Amino acid sequence: MEESILSTIGHTPLVRLTRVLPDSPFSLFAKLEGFNPGGSAKDRPALHILQEAMRTGAIKPSTVVIESSSGNLGIGLAQACRYLGLRFICVVDPKTTVQNIRILRAYGAEIDLVSKPDPVTGEFLHARINRVRTLLQTIEDSVWTNQYANLSNAEAHYRTTMDEIATELDGRVDCLFVATGTCGTLRGCAEYVRDHHLSTRIFAVDAHGSVIFGGKPAKRLIPGHGSARRPELYRADLADECLRVTDLDCVVGCRRLVQTEAILAGGSSGGVLTAVEQVKHRIPRGATCVAIFHDRGERYLDTVYSDEWVAEHFGDIAHLWRGQPELEPCVMATSHISGRDNRSSSHA
Repeated sequence: MEESILSTIGHTPLVRLTRVLPDSPFSLFAKLEGFNPGGSAKDRPALHILQEAMRTGAIKPSTVVIESSSGNLGIGLAQACRYLGLRFICVVDPKTTVQNIRILRAYGAEIDLVSKPDPVTGEFLHARINRVRTLLQTIEDSVWTNQYANLSNAEAHYRTTMDEIATELDGRVDCLFVATGTCGTLRGCAEYVRDHHLSTRIFAVDAHGSVIFGGKPAKRLIPGHGSARRPELYRADLADECLRVTDLDCVVGCRRLVQTEAILAGGSSGGVLTAVEQVKHRIPRGATCVAIFHDRGERYLDTVYSDEWVAEHFGDIAHLWRGQPELEPCVMATSHISGRDNRSSSHA
């Protein structure tokens, strides 16, 4: 029995993928972060950031928590703040989905909408951060959790995400594929690999149009990875290699995942799968690879999983995932599962 909903954060399943890349000579596992109670990997840093700030006295019962987020971290903070009794303001922009705003409000978050992009950069992210700074000046006893620069973001993934992966695979992780946004997951995992002397090659998965690893900003349709500004948590030595994926890659990858593995994953997960495919010819035979799938797909039903939305933005591309080989019927032995710890030992 768990103490609270927040105590269920972490210990997400690590599941072997056997169908989506059937001829690969290496093992591929997916870390399913959508099993966190708020639906994404962002639950981990949301809780850890708040706990650390409360421990140091930066957050008190009267403190107003403020963050810029278009989705997952905002939801993670909203859930944690609801349980902890903290007032939370989430600064969003018009690209934030109606569903995410409804979830935020259901948790009691106050929505502060930035309606126009930053006049200098033309980006909503910069406008949201400017709005956060204004709120900090006008609201007494307020704190910005600042997912882009807060070391507690990376520390959460160091202590939990990568530790869980390494522990379950006995330290043998040859390749790790991580979608990048704030660089919290990437930095936490990379520093764990370095400190524990693992021989893991880390692939950062970034979006075309993102500036994290250089390049010019461009319009992106699918949230969850990439950024219009380089986050303060970024360091040049975090990844061995950066792999870039398009919005189309994300759509096709997600559709293939659900068709072959019955995994309904969020948009960036499709991009991570595509990144694995980009380098699969370079992965040694017998290697153990892990792809982190940051969230689940229910929040993308109106976009990635909508045939109408896909056709509007990309045309008739269903053949790119419907052309998968027919799957053989699968008969599996099942067992009764009880207790939280069994969730993370689901190598199927």
